[in-house]
Amino acid sequence: MALLLFSLRHVPDDEADDIRDLLVENQLNFYETNAGNWGISMPAIWLSDDQQYAKARGLIDEYQEQRRITLQEEYQQLKQRGEEDTFFKNLWRNPAQTIVFIAAMILVIYISIKMVFEFGL
Repeated sequence: MALLLFSLRHVPDDEADDIRDLLVENQLNFYETNAGNWGISMPAIWLSDDQQYAKARGLIDEYQEQRRITLQEEYQQLKQRGEEDTFFKNLWRNPAQTIVFIAAMILVIYISIKMVFEFGL
């Protein structure tokens, strides 16, 4: 019976490619499912052989730990150089988009509060 090994929902393409390469390099039998035409199905990597699950899970966990460390180091370097994204840098680069998002948030909050008071709660 197939086992869910790795969900691909909201996973960056480079990470998904690395996971696929890792499984192929270690000769683990797997297959993929996609999100379908409407994006409601389960995009994932499934392991065909139950006996290989522990090995595959260990390889993926080790890869993700290394990836986490690498990305944290890159972020710290960006932060030290002052190149990390902040609210004010985003406002400077994309003022219209930032203002539209803020206006949308304010509108949602206003409508939510207004509805509460209209219904007398």
